[in-house]
Amino acid sequence: MVDKPIIQYGVEEAVRSGIHNVIIVTGRGKSALEDHFDISYEMETVLSSRGKTALVAASRSVSDLTDVSYIRQKEALGLGHAVLRAAELVGPEPFAVILPDDVIYSQTPCIQQLIDVYEKYDAPVLAVMEVPNDKISAYGVVDAEQVAENVYRIRDLVEKPKASEAPSNLAIIGRYVLTPDIFDSLRQTAPGAGSEIQLTDGIRHLLKSRPVYALKFEGTRYDAGDKLGFLKATVEFALRHETLGEEFRVYLKELAL
Repeated sequence: MVDKPIIQYGVEEAVRSGIHNVIIVTGRGKSALEDHFDISYEMETVLSSRGKTALVAASRSVSDLTDVSYIRQKEALGLGHAVLRAAELVGPEPFAVILPDDVIYSQTPCIQQLIDVYEKYDAPVLAVMEVPNDKISAYGVVDAEQVAENVYRIRDLVEKPKASEAPSNLAIIGRYVLTPDIFDSLRQTAPGAGSEIQLTDGIRHLLKSRPVYALKFEGTRYDAGDKLGFLKATVEFALRHETLGEEFRVYLKELAL
């Protein structure tokens, strides 16, 4: 997307939020992700020999972003299962979950916004956004009461409800700040359709023992896992790009199809 892979936007968001240890849950055929955040000595040697120092610096800036660990999810058994795979690496600490297909543009990183709410309430926090009724059935939705500006205490979560049965128009998107007790809840969560363990079900179990909050975050979310969403993200990030933006804007104005 523009000049970096989608996953890098998520890692950069974590780093901008003060997170310096990143765990990427991967699967078969995803080794390119590991290579992307590593140092490529061979490529840097070739670029240096050709005097392309700016490209060397750009390559090294990616590997210097943060410390990245990797763990495999050998089967696609749901988001809850993916989170559970990281339990040993996370340990007894609160942690953030970022789904990189949800690309978010905001002045304050979305994860930082969630961390601020977590620190105030000492409880897990989910990112939510308002969704039109005709789209709500594609999301997990919260039943919640507002406790502060844009902050809600969750009563329940409903996965992909019919529009007529949705408890609100607040849909869960791919940002979470969670506490380590979610791992016990996920271990006690029975697999659902497709033998998948859903994170939403794990959070519902967690609600039995502690409060969980939702934040209607400030920013724009792009669903880069959807073809149209990916195109919208690419165009809008390109328009914001400090070196490409103006020239791309002129191109779009002159485009005639």
